[in-house]
Amino acid sequence: QVQLQESGPGLVKASQTLSLTCTVSGGSITTSEYYWSWIRQPPGKGLEWMGVIAYEGSNSYSPSFKSRASISRDTSKNQFSLQLRSVTPEDTAVYYCIRGGPHVEYDYWGQGTQVTVSS
Repeated sequence: QVQLQESGPGLVKASQTLSLTCTVSGGSITTSEYYWSWIRQPPGKGLEWMGVIAYEGSNSYSPSFKSRASISRDTSKNQFSLQLRSVTPEDTAVYYCIRGGPHVEYDYWGQGTQVTVSS
């Protein structure tokens, strides 16, 4: 059973960088053909796909986040991370890490972590 767990600060000040880490257990992030995404849900809004890191380390980002987001990984810890620069209160959301990506089923989700950006 694959499990994902988000971690990181729940409160970030505007203009700073939001940093979240997803720890994966029960499966390796380097296993062929698996993709690992970050998705968020602002209050009262739908899910927003932010970007993905593939099993071989390549990235792809939503155009909405491409200029501010970076997704990286630490294979020794079986973790992947999100950094979102220059945050504003509009970046307040529940952030989820997920196994899956564009055109690939989202089959395992973390529980989500609330991040609030203060002005």
